[in-house]
Amino acid sequence: MGNLLSYSGLTTKVRAMESHLISDSQFRDMAALETVSDAVEYLRHLKAYEGLFSDVDDEKLHRGAIEQRLILSLYQDFAKLYRFSNLTQRKFLDLYFMHFEIDILKKCFRNAMGRNQLDIDLSVFRDFFFKHSSLDLMKLSSSANLHEFIANLEGSIYYDLLIHLEEGTETTLFDYEVHLDLLYFKSIWKVMSKYLNKKSQELLIQCFGSKLDLLNIQWIYRSLKYYHLNSADIYALLIPFHYHLKKDQTAKLVESGTMDEFFAVLKTTYYGQKADMDVREKPDLEQLTSEVLDKIYRSTSRQNPYSIATLNSYLYLKEEEIQKIITLIESIRYQLKPEEIISYVVKQ
Repeated sequence: MGNLLSYSGLTTKVRAMESHLISDSQFRDMAALETVSDAVEYLRHLKAYEGLFSDVDDEKLHRGAIEQRLILSLYQDFAKLYRFSNLTQRKFLDLYFMHFEIDILKKCFRNAMGRNQLDIDLSVFRDFFFKHSSLDLMKLSSSANLHEFIANLEGSIYYDLLIHLEEGTETTLFDYEVHLDLLYFKSIWKVMSKYLNKKSQELLIQCFGSKLDLLNIQWIYRSLKYYHLNSADIYALLIPFHYHLKKDQTAKLVESGTMDEFFAVLKTTYYGQKADMDVREKPDLEQLTSEVLDKIYRSTSRQNPYSIATLNSYLYLKEEEIQKIITLIESIRYQLKPEEIISYVVKQ
């Protein structure tokens, strides 16, 4: 009864926002459009994105500008949910916000290490970050090099971790990103046990535990197929965590001699069995990951509507929608055929 009372208003709000998520039929309509301008015009007429592109000229519709506005819509949804949440729910959202920070840090990291200009204008997010974060986005995005970038993080929870990594002589972008992800998931585990009840913890572990397993599976696959790394080097790249993917299964994947062997092992795992696609056909692992996580997030929310799962599921689905929109618009930009475009964003 307590959960029903504390989540009734928030669940109603989430359900209303979910009704504005883009449907498969709407994605099909967008995939048939001929230009990027047409696709953005389509978005302008959708409830969730109205007003976001009102001050953007067609001539400025490059990927960075579009991605920037789509991310802003995610932040706006987060702010709406935050206003509707009680203190306990806000504890979870405060932690979830760390995920947004890390995404921005990764973009800035790539900029600092590659000495390239950041293609997203972070000033658009300044007001939102000012309310929820201690990071100075403008200072970070203007960092001239990696050392200055890390120095500009002093005082944040990221500084000690990253300054330690910087001292290494062969630290790569991948190392920085993996350690940021590890920090995030460790922080989640710590806060969950402190502020959330046992049921809420179980619901979140289903989602975050599966996400960690699937990240490890993807990294093993890439290490074997593209980098031809030896077993010891692959193990060093993995997140030291096991949920549904057991240690012996991880070992078998790492020790796979061929891609056929890798997918044969994958089929025996929880994730290979949960996916609808036939893993013997060597599916796209990003697509498999998206499909499996989509099922898990939707299931936890559907089975536990008056719980933290409603917040967690909605934010995940919104982020997935934004990635689909970006993929679709970029496919239109490169003049791919509608049937090929829709295969990237809608489950067949």
